[in-house]
Amino acid sequence: MPVPVPVPPALLLLGTTLTFRAGLLLLGRLPLPVHVRGDPLRTWRWHNLLVSFTHSIVSGLWALLCVWQTPEMLVDVETASSLSGYLLVCFSAGYFIHDTVDIVASKQAQASWEYLVHHALAIFAFASGIFQGSFVAGGVLTLFVEVSNIFLTMRMMMKLSNNQDCLFYRINKYINLVMYFLFRLAPQAYLTSFFLQYLGRWTQGAFLLSILLLVDLMILIYFSRLLRSDFCPERASPGHNKDKFLTE
Repeated sequence: MPVPVPVPPALLLLGTTLTFRAGLLLLGRLPLPVHVRGDPLRTWRWHNLLVSFTHSIVSGLWALLCVWQTPEMLVDVETASSLSGYLLVCFSAGYFIHDTVDIVASKQAQASWEYLVHHALAIFAFASGIFQGSFVAGGVLTLFVEVSNIFLTMRMMMKLSNNQDCLFYRINKYINLVMYFLFRLAPQAYLTSFFLQYLGRWTQGAFLLSILLLVDLMILIYFSRLLRSDFCPERASPGHNKDKFLTE
């Protein structure tokens, strides 16, 4: 059942998008690592990752709290909902809109096209919960991935600041691997199995299944890159694009 919200959905999205824009301006005032300082591309990437890191912490923990408060979300992906879960989906949709604008405005669209595709898919999927009030629980469960993103983003920031040889990086890469399984691969597999019931039916669930399958493919590609980069570096491609946003 849709949760009554006193604020129009479009206004909520605008508010969350502007909140992340303000966050970018505030986080941009923090000191930069030495290896990042003086390089405009690295500086933009660092600030972008700071916002991503903040979003991952807030939304990842928020998603866990939503399921703890409304455990039926785990079994009733289509109709289970709560005001907290609805606001979380709006919050994350606002982040994806902000990040899309930031990437395009910074002229990093070509290097970051995978992120733009992912964000477009996420925004379309979240629109079901935001404007129709259905599959809010599904949106909350997909945001379990943000728990994994906390450690993934720390990894990327350490590589960007040239700290991949430190002890914390070596510890984090194993934690990151575990979190990838628990909060990215496992929830995606669960949701995919749930949405497969809509296979062959032209419904909203079938539309969301098509999005989910595309995201599944992207996640598996990212996972192979992660394994190759952190655990089989000798197999990493020596000619990959150094300006690519997704740091392998």
